[in-house]
Amino acid sequence: MVETATSKKVLMIAFHYPPMRGSSGIQRTLKFSQYLPEWGWKPVLLSAHPRAYSNPGNDQMGEIPADVPVCRAFALDTARHLSLRGRYAGLMALPDRWVSWLLGAVPAGLRLIRRHRPQVLWSTYPIATAHLIAYVLQRLTGLPWVADLRDPMTDVGYPENPLTRKVYLWIERRTVERCTVAVCTTPGAIQTYRQRFPHLPAERFRLVENGYDEENFLDAQRDGATGGVPPPAAGTPLVLLHSGVIYPSERDPAPLFAAMAALRRQGLIGPDTLRLVLRATGHDAFLAGLLATHGLDDMVSIAPHQPYRAALTEMLSVDALLILQASNCNHQIPAKLYEYLRASRPILALTDAAGDTAATLRASGIDTIAALDSEEDIMRILPRFLSLVRDGKAPLPPAAVVAAHSRHARSAVLAQLLDDVAGAPVAFKAGAAAA
Repeated sequence: MVETATSKKVLMIAFHYPPMRGSSGIQRTLKFSQYLPEWGWKPVLLSAHPRAYSNPGNDQMGEIPADVPVCRAFALDTARHLSLRGRYAGLMALPDRWVSWLLGAVPAGLRLIRRHRPQVLWSTYPIATAHLIAYVLQRLTGLPWVADLRDPMTDVGYPENPLTRKVYLWIERRTVERCTVAVCTTPGAIQTYRQRFPHLPAERFRLVENGYDEENFLDAQRDGATGGVPPPAAGTPLVLLHSGVIYPSERDPAPLFAAMAALRRQGLIGPDTLRLVLRATGHDAFLAGLLATHGLDDMVSIAPHQPYRAALTEMLSVDALLILQASNCNHQIPAKLYEYLRASRPILALTDAAGDTAATLRASGIDTIAALDSEEDIMRILPRFLSLVRDGKAPLPPAAVVAAHSRHARSAVLAQLLDDVAGAPVAFKAGAAAA
């Protein structure tokens, strides 16, 4: 049976969706699909077949609302499914390793549009193929399109490969110029795009930040994490946690390790005073080499991925949390930061003072910030931060500030944006109706 177009529906094109796990980006689409119905929008999901995920799991499958249709279209991972002895032609991974998703998603998307009659298309990065799928569907149907860029798709020196960069630039331009609204997650990203596309109206770019989910934290607290952890007892090491991917460039911890080694030589820190846990880094071998070079294996542990709920429980239970963000990402904010704020644990931020990450922290009353690329700056801040934590005096964000960052609140912002772009009743093109 074909649904009528009287109720508001949005076709959401997202690669990052359960059963994928291991990326905080999953939470953005998942929580939108949970909360948008409260504001009159029914999501219809177009995602990828689970085979495309290198680390699938059922951790969050139960959080997908039962009444949200989910289509998992044909998709392969070029590196795992189309390589020969670990090698494959670069053209087979443009714009990314999941470009085959385009072949399955476009016809699947047309079928979903015919059946559900959505008023708006919505696609989300950081898988560039998602915007490519939405671009094709928009050209075929004429539907309004909200492109969730999140962060800039291209930047100085990114992507590094010249051909990949050329393809990304093409997709970025077609997306920004063709979509109805382009969504960014930080003010800096909006500023970047307004400068990059001065011929487009300023209102083309809208802000919908990332956030945290209160229900997930309440579940974690029911698992035994109270969030009210007392300062560490005398004679026990303080536990500092970094939860999530550590990119060798954008979150390079080499200056941190060098600073820790220097402070250790000075007798200011040691295994009896500090234990750094690096959870689900995505680059374990790279980090293990750095730790061996600096002789920090007994102070820093590389921990494996764990289910999302367990990750939140860990955030609530440790003594302090660590954020890494390089200056080449000044217009980005790690999605994990909002979960850190909700965890209400002391935060040490190694990032550029001029970036959006530092600005968000300062607005939350947190000033324990040092430059990620400066060994000297880290050597200055780290002993001070550890002392503040031990004395129970480290700054924490006010509850009202934290609440404003909830994904429930962000969903209300997105719903209003969808209302703005939906406009008049949709006139479906013949190609979509006949698909």
